[in-house]
Amino acid sequence: MKIISHRGNINGPDLSIENSPDQIDNCISLGYDIEIDLRIIDNIFYLGHDTPDYIIEFEWLVKNKNRLWIHCKNLESLKHLSDFDFNFFWHQSDDYTLTSKGYVWTYPGKDVVSKSVIVMPEKISFDFSQLKEYDVYGVCTDYPTRIL
Repeated sequence: MKIISHRGNINGPDLSIENSPDQIDNCISLGYDIEIDLRIIDNIFYLGHDTPDYIIEFEWLVKNKNRLWIHCKNLESLKHLSDFDFNFFWHQSDDYTLTSKGYVWTYPGKDVVSKSVIVMPEKISFDFSQLKEYDVYGVCTDYPTRIL
């Protein structure tokens, strides 16, 4: 099962490190994939959930593309990434969305299929020890260290 750090969090939400390139690099060094929030404004690439917090280079995305699950936060980022081989998606509050690589990004508490990524199971008081009972591709969480 693929373990995906939500915005670079490892032991719970931490707004001071979320989406920071240094923290994402740290998560990659620990063996995790990472869900990041990307927007492009005036041809400048930014990471940040609600605001453009960190400027990054396109080359950084390319270098890390095999570990990134890119949440496009604006239409410009969605349009740009569609020309490249990244794993990306767009959603607001959908129960399910399909990533560009064909994975089912699944809202907390919704039914899953084998290509599902369970997103933020902690939002529904999920028992992480139950993950082995699910036939899913992965889990995206603020607590990846809880998954054995």
